[in-house]
Amino acid sequence: MSTGYWLGVDLGGTKILAGLFDDDLKLLARSKQPTAPETGPAGVVANLGKAVEAVVREANVDAAQIRGMGVGVPGQIDLGTTKVKFAPNLDWRDVDLKPLVPASWRWPIVLENDVRMGTYGEFAHGAAKGARHVLGVFVGTGVGGGMILNGDLFTGFNGNAGEIGHVVVHWRQGASLESIAGRKYMMKRAKEKLDDAPKRVRKEWKGVDLAGVRSSQLAEFYQKDDPVAVELVDDAARALGAAIGGLVNFVSPEVVVIGGGVTGALGDTFIERIWEIALRYTLPGAADRVRCVPAALGDDSGIVGCAAYAKAHPPA
Repeated sequence: MSTGYWLGVDLGGTKILAGLFDDDLKLLARSKQPTAPETGPAGVVANLGKAVEAVVREANVDAAQIRGMGVGVPGQIDLGTTKVKFAPNLDWRDVDLKPLVPASWRWPIVLENDVRMGTYGEFAHGAAKGARHVLGVFVGTGVGGGMILNGDLFTGFNGNAGEIGHVVVHWRQGASLESIAGRKYMMKRAKEKLDDAPKRVRKEWKGVDLAGVRSSQLAEFYQKDDPVAVELVDDAARALGAAIGGLVNFVSPEVVVIGGGVTGALGDTFIERIWEIALRYTLPGAADRVRCVPAALGDDSGIVGCAAYAKAHPPA
């Protein structure tokens, strides 16, 4: 019988994923709820509460045995507190979760950035398990990252470490990695390219809502050798490769984990292309024995990371 249980909650811009884990961090139950950011912080936290209550109920666990909860938030957090400084996808500024959660929740809550928690999940129980120096890069709507240095999550002086998406990869244009490789920005560039594309190419995209394109749709166009999709994906791989190659030189990771919705949809060949480009930018010997691998936990990397982090880092 488990001596305690841990909650992991991945608070996304569109959905909330919650998981309940035993003391060995085995997943016992998971639940998904809509985020509904338009309902404001109180409404979002109410939905978070529904997700938590669902997993506790499904696993038939006594809430008194829950020892902690980790929450991954898509934005900047105030380290060591339950305060979110800025979460653009939620339209939050200076929101404290603690007063909004049910009074019956007696367990401690640890707040962290969602992508750092995804990286921590892959480090603790995923593709980078056993490594002590890990670079995580997650490519989805945007591009986020996290770093494990000397076996622990690196947050930096003021809690912003890992924001690889905001690394400038084209200094003349001031273009960040995210503005080239994030799906949201790829679709903005797709519109520009389609406006000047041949009629046969425009016909293939007719009726497609570019703002709502999913990663799977982008992958379908790419696999059909659509020239717009091919150019967008290749540009993304080149930008990601250049940034990752530079970071291999800078932090010397043992494992590079690449995940996220775009990566999952495009598959291993996308990762292979990124790593091929990265190796062009590494110093002689810098990439020796470094592994570049796909994320192994899929959508669960965040909840696994949150629960594992809450267990390893109880709040003071």
